[in-house]
Amino acid sequence: MLAEIKGLNEECGVFGVWGHRDAAQITYYGLHSLQHRGQEGAGIVVSDGEKLVGYKGLGLVSEVFAQGQLNDLIGKAAIGHVRYATAGGGGYANVQPLLFRSQNGSLALAHNGNLVNASGLKHQLENQGSIFQSTSDTEVLAHLIKRSGYSSLKDKVKNALQMIKGAYAFLIMTETEMMVALDPNGLRPLSIGRLGDAYVVASETCAFDVIGAEYERDVEPGELLIIDDEGLRSERFSKNINRAICSMEFIYFSRPDSNIEGINVHTARKNLGKKLALEAPIEADVVTGVPDSSISAAIGFAEESGIPYELGLIKNRYVGRTFIQPSQSLREQGVKMKLSPVRKVVEGKRVVMVDDSIVRGTTSKRIVNMLREAGATEVHVRISSPPIANPCFYGIDTSTHEELIASSHSVEEIRQVIGADSLAFLSNEGLLDGIGRTYDGEFRGQCMACFTGKYPTDIYEDTVLPHEKE
Repeated sequence: MLAEIKGLNEECGVFGVWGHRDAAQITYYGLHSLQHRGQEGAGIVVSDGEKLVGYKGLGLVSEVFAQGQLNDLIGKAAIGHVRYATAGGGGYANVQPLLFRSQNGSLALAHNGNLVNASGLKHQLENQGSIFQSTSDTEVLAHLIKRSGYSSLKDKVKNALQMIKGAYAFLIMTETEMMVALDPNGLRPLSIGRLGDAYVVASETCAFDVIGAEYERDVEPGELLIIDDEGLRSERFSKNINRAICSMEFIYFSRPDSNIEGINVHTARKNLGKKLALEAPIEADVVTGVPDSSISAAIGFAEESGIPYELGLIKNRYVGRTFIQPSQSLREQGVKMKLSPVRKVVEGKRVVMVDDSIVRGTTSKRIVNMLREAGATEVHVRISSPPIANPCFYGIDTSTHEELIASSHSVEEIRQVIGADSLAFLSNEGLLDGIGRTYDGEFRGQCMACFTGKYPTDIYEDTVLPHEKE
């Protein structure tokens, strides 16, 4: 559904390239394909082998680099970042990549995810004399690297990575090498590919398609890749692997044309819709999905149920970023600006409205009302994920129970709040079966914490907001 009006937003997207003469331009296109992962800010840092040069700003990728700034970013390697503010809040200082300079050389960092022990590490580092230039937890890694007693950068990075906890896909670049690291749970997607002789790294494989790169493989949890002019080397910084990729990547965040560990996101969402139709059948005349991320699930629901799929809701793609706002009132007004019901499709019909999730419930209520106002005789809501009843501490901006209607309401109570004739969520088992991952373990290599409350890492006391503590 629409991130800017739902209040369910992912942390960031990262992209990197090594060994291409047009590194900045390639990174620009890569970031453009990852724009759905963050709209608050964007940045690129390049290396020409001798120095790092960067440019970043607030806004969309096309806005930040609208005045020819790419022409000044000359180099054979680059890392880039698109940001949605969660940990550390917004502001220019938190836009990445973060660039640090010292007498021993420069270091650039780009991070997708959220560190659950960042606050405690910051206190320790500040007590030891560190001065932070931003409020982003990403900066913690730079200080840990700098303070490490090891001589080589590789060992410094490995040592620093062993000290941080949570979700992270890191790109680290110096004048002469790029390092790529994924947390031991693999909570965020991260893939590597080739563009001719160049290596490329991206949060999603859709970026490879845009630039014409060939996908090679996903980065493994606990893996550290070192890329330089000699090629690519793989090492491990952690052997304590517990696969737990975020389920919302399949349900909502990733683009439908991306693949995660060989699973196409569109296909996974269609399967979720089919499972939903089997678990929660209903007599109706049309099925419609809430654009864009719910369309695939709606198609699957329609195919399995035999109820025709129709475009009952249309997304206005020309509304600017004015409505990407934190206030609930603007989010609610944004629903009408972003979505319009197709009266001739829903009028006089029993409608199944398929959506990917319900966070606060306010948006679902407004969409149900819109369909009724357009003449729908019944509106049955089907959600292609289980109820989100628990906060996420890994980079999604649902950090309190108060934000989640399912944490304090039953399914029947939520149905009454949103005004639907019926409401059903996909089961946990239906979600796991629909996505189809086959790893051993209770959740088959997926993080299900927002549904089950079982977190794959320790959750530190200072991770929880004060009013959330017992």
